[in-house]
Amino acid sequence: MQGFVNKDALATTITSRKATFFSRSGATLWTKGETSNNFINIYDMFVDCDRDSIIYLGKPDVPTCHTGLETCYFTSIGDLLKEQEVEETNLALTTLYSLESTISKRELELAGKHGKPSWTKRLLLDENLLCAKIRAEADELCRPLEEKEDSSCTASEMANVIYHAMVLLRHKDVKIENVLEVLRRRFSQSGIEEKQSRASTES
Repeated sequence: MQGFVNKDALATTITSRKATFFSRSGATLWTKGETSNNFINIYDMFVDCDRDSIIYLGKPDVPTCHTGLETCYFTSIGDLLKEQEVEETNLALTTLYSLESTISKRELELAGKHGKPSWTKRLLLDENLLCAKIRAEADELCRPLEEKEDSSCTASEMANVIYHAMVLLRHKDVKIENVLEVLRRRFSQSGIEEKQSRASTES
């Protein structure tokens, strides 16, 4: 485990042979096990070369960590990074699926309702308008790169491209999962292999 010490905490550890620390929040000394009787019995101590860090070597009466594990250091940084990647991936997928669901709802609203249609409705009703918007948005996406604009512009333009592209997917009755599956298959292919595969399929 890790704790903070001051001069008094270190002196108490030396005399009592029980791991003692300094609580910064409570501004007081505390001995590990003083309430639970689960002490860490110290048999040696070392300081580092700069003498600003101390290691207590001791034998705990029970597992040191409050979780019941032998040590508090049981979480791998690599595992944390993988978990973060999974969370970010799940958030991205949730956003795409929610957008897909919203577009589908707009499609159901096409019939039986009066008044000015939503932009999504108009796109679903007009193939020429939809294709024109996708081409225009793709051109807009390139402008931040060509004109050296900041990344926020790129994100905004990409959001426009994704939205209009997903309206086209809905119009063609293609699920976003179908697109993701194609991408997953391409992970193990080189660009040349992928093009050859498409060419053979199209022919």
